[in-house]
Amino acid sequence: MRAHLARVDAVLVQAVIAAALSFAHLHDLASAAGQDGWKAWAYPVSVDLLLVAAWKRLRSGSSKAAGWCWFVVALVASLGANVATAGLLDLAHVPAWLRILVAGWPAVAFLGGTLLAHTAPAPEPPESAPAELAESGRAPAEPETVPAAPETAGLPEAPEPEPKQPAPHVPAALVTHARKLADDYHARTGSPIDTETLRARLGVPAPLADAIVSRL
Repeated sequence: MRAHLARVDAVLVQAVIAAALSFAHLHDLASAAGQDGWKAWAYPVSVDLLLVAAWKRLRSGSSKAAGWCWFVVALVASLGANVATAGLLDLAHVPAWLRILVAGWPAVAFLGGTLLAHTAPAPEPPESAPAELAESGRAPAEPETVPAAPETAGLPEAPEPEPKQPAPHVPAALVTHARKLADDYHARTGSPIDTETLRARLGVPAPLADAIVSRL
């Protein structure tokens, strides 16, 4: 924690010193170019504010061309003042072209600050809307819902019904004979004859015995 605070303090101290030196150089150059009193103090504020506004536009990610343009203009103005006051220029005899640049700087800074503050980024088109729908202005049609088929995977298939066999033909004489056997069986046992007993007595297949019992 202390190391982090120490790094932050060092950065702040360095920034304050650099800003103070640049501020003083801009003030001295403006004063030497004929801007007296509060005007000389306003020039460094104007340059630094334009530099900060251009850097903020670059950080926002929109209109980077304008941000870089005005950032370079403000940086050149700040560096030019620092170099000019380093002994390369006689501040007692400032050339006329430098006086013109200093006098015209407020208009340039006002134009740059206004453009950076009031240039709105272009709105981005919605990603979800297709291009052809955006051109025609129609809303996308809702997809038709198709009823889902019932899930039958993994379920046992129902057995198919067996085809019904036609009832066998029973002769009338055989029915008469079977009726006599049934009466005799009922007289002896006191209960009606069952299908298996009747089939054994007659010696006929099971389907024919069922048909005969249904007619008794």
